[in-house]
Amino acid sequence: MHELVALDLPAGPGFVDALRAAWDAGDAVLPVDPRLPAPAAARLLDTLRPGRVVSARGVHRRTDGIPTEPGDALVVATSGTTGEPKGVVHTHASVEASARATSAGLGVDPASDRWVACLPLAHIGGLSVITRSLVTATPCTVLERFDPRAVEAEADNGATLVSLVATVLGRMDVTGFRAVLLGGAAPPSELSANVVTTYGMTETGSGCVYDGRPLDGVELRIGDGSIGAEGEILVRGPMLLRAYRDGRDPRIAGGWLPTGDAGRLGDDGTLVVFGRIAEVIVTGAEKVWPAQVEDVLSAHPGIAEVAVWKRPDPVWGERVVAWVVPTDEAPVPELDELRDLVAAQVARWAAPRQVVVVGSLPRTPGGKVRRAELA
Repeated sequence: MHELVALDLPAGPGFVDALRAAWDAGDAVLPVDPRLPAPAAARLLDTLRPGRVVSARGVHRRTDGIPTEPGDALVVATSGTTGEPKGVVHTHASVEASARATSAGLGVDPASDRWVACLPLAHIGGLSVITRSLVTATPCTVLERFDPRAVEAEADNGATLVSLVATVLGRMDVTGFRAVLLGGAAPPSELSANVVTTYGMTETGSGCVYDGRPLDGVELRIGDGSIGAEGEILVRGPMLLRAYRDGRDPRIAGGWLPTGDAGRLGDDGTLVVFGRIAEVIVTGAEKVWPAQVEDVLSAHPGIAEVAVWKRPDPVWGERVVAWVVPTDEAPVPELDELRDLVAAQVARWAAPRQVVVVGSLPRTPGGKVRRAELA
């Protein structure tokens, strides 16, 4: 009988060794974020029910563990930006498919390339760097925590590949890497030539679309209401999850995965992502995608970070609101100025009707804004 082994370990060689040991025994691995407070960690374990927990304190067996299926490799916790944890189950086959496709997309050569793993290993963006390295036998340095200077130093020491989230990119010099995978949140408007923007999720085993183009083996389509929601991005490919930990199969007719994101495909097949369907703002019967407005506002020299969300409005139904973290070098921009920027590049109805100045934005460990926490 195969079991799920929770690894409550810090990033580093010890985590990789424990992962390999579990795989060699035929077990699947659940990475646990060591930064979680005790109640959140307990809720995660109670929900996903591993048979063993491996931590710095030793091995703890749980009596409520649920076995895994033969061939299962990973259970990765995800809850989007809100909600209770759910476990995405990946098989060794889907892990390998993702590793092969992403490595081919980057032209990885194990003889000359080396990865740096610096993102949290409890999330697919960080974990997939390690699994990619193991599948392809590409060297990988695993940092204990994210430190911009330490990551830059790895490039100086010969590392060629790294995966980052958009929120840290502006704090670093990444020009020393051959390729930088960027995911987690909408990318900044200006990127160096070595940055590859990615689209994907835990269910797709990491990014499966690079710079708008699907990787080898990945198929995309836009839902038409008969298959998937109207305008929803659908994905099909060998790197998709097997199921959720509770046994649910998230795929629909023909093996298509509904992503919950809205977008469109250009005539050349390039994917344009609008944002989460659940996050669309309907103001005066017009739809506004927060990511589009954020992209415009983030280019303003007085804005360090920005998140766009909504508040109830007695006239418009929902009001577009911009939460702004100002820069130190420029004055806080005026509302009218920001409205004019958005009106000129998106639409007048998409322009924010209110600006809220804050010191920071609530984000997930992957860098996505927790819009539900904006108030």
